[in-house]
Amino acid sequence: MAGSLIKTCFRNRNCTNQAINYIKLQNKQYLHATKVLNHGEFEWQDPKSEDEVVNITYITKTGERVAVRGKVGDNVLYLAHRHEIPMEGACEASLACTTCHVYILKNFNDKLPDPTEQEDDLLDMAPFLKENSRLGCQIILNKDLDGLELELPKATRNFYVDGHTPKPH
Repeated sequence: MAGSLIKTCFRNRNCTNQAINYIKLQNKQYLHATKVLNHGEFEWQDPKSEDEVVNITYITKTGERVAVRGKVGDNVLYLAHRHEIPMEGACEASLACTTCHVYILKNFNDKLPDPTEQEDDLLDMAPFLKENSRLGCQIILNKDLDGLELELPKATRNFYVDGHTPKPH
């Protein structure tokens, strides 16, 4: 009984929103389960109020400007995935690649926290590095970033040699 309840919960992704659910198993052990989250699931949710909205613009490699209504707490990489902006993020925001490399336009560099040493080290390996380069996975939106413009570089260094681009999941 408990096993089928667990499978149904996770298959249908309808686990309760409570932080802790204990499901008693036949051998008297307990399973601690929380709601299933996908990578970047927070960014797939719309802002709950206008107070949360952070407007940003992505400029694609082809020069197309894509205006997006993000929210406070959104990760720029996952938000790009939601809106089908071609920012790869091969390492899924684990700070292990440079495929989410972006340029920060206007005077927003001063409004972002300084990059960590690890981000700086990775940026040193990014092609087309500029003074305003950052990794999109490290940019978390806040109200001070309203109006932020991010430009994607003409190319990024990818782990793949066959032209394959992984799809976000």
